[in-house]
Amino acid sequence: MDRILQIGRYPARAVRKLGAIALFLLAMLQAMPYTLRRPRLVSAQVLNAGVLSLVIIMTSGFFVGMVVGLQGYDAFSRLRQEDLLGAAAALSLIKELGPVVTALLFAGRAGTALTAEIGLMRATDQLSAMEVMAIDPMGRIVAPRFLGGVISVPFLTAIFNSVGILGAYFVGVRLMGVDNGAFWAQMQEYVDAGDIHEGIIKSLVFGVAASLVAVFEGYTAERTAEGVGLATTRTVVITSVLVLILDYMITSFLL
Repeated sequence: MDRILQIGRYPARAVRKLGAIALFLLAMLQAMPYTLRRPRLVSAQVLNAGVLSLVIIMTSGFFVGMVVGLQGYDAFSRLRQEDLLGAAAALSLIKELGPVVTALLFAGRAGTALTAEIGLMRATDQLSAMEVMAIDPMGRIVAPRFLGGVISVPFLTAIFNSVGILGAYFVGVRLMGVDNGAFWAQMQEYVDAGDIHEGIIKSLVFGVAASLVAVFEGYTAERTAEGVGLATTRTVVITSVLVLILDYMITSFLL
């Protein structure tokens, strides 16, 4: 019986966690008018979460594109269809790799930073001091960081896709000898607006999920150094699993 009760605790914890996140999101949405009246708060977080992540996004995007170019060339060369490399690289990056890898990189770089920052504010009673001074920490601290992440992820995804396509072009055309005109012509023929819309939808959903998990874990972290560290770890783990689950759900729904 004890083992059965232990097994039952895990679904109960998951339900309580989902309820806490839902209430947290509701409280944050109620504080949005305060945040939107102060755009400098949001722009500062876009700089922190988005602009400062450009180096890792561009570097990763270029090498992911190069790997896609190598693997794609190897596969299509066996079928004598090397000219399709441009279309295959663009579709794989725009629809799948770009949004997913960008969200995972965002969680590892910006998401952990947001969690640690808010968690330290909680641990050092800075959030409590703001409440004493009649300043809503939801509107002043949490909501701007959430909006900064939501705004940054789609733009980072677009940059990742662009640099990734350049990486595939460099490998396919410059190194492997694929025809330059065929590379771009096949991409224009097979990539349509629906594929781009799918990538945009995924990047928006992943941005909301990654930012929400980051600020929630930081805001609810235990007021100890260990608690902040555990919250940072949970941010990466939960966001990674959630992005993959949402990726499958969105793909199956759109298809």
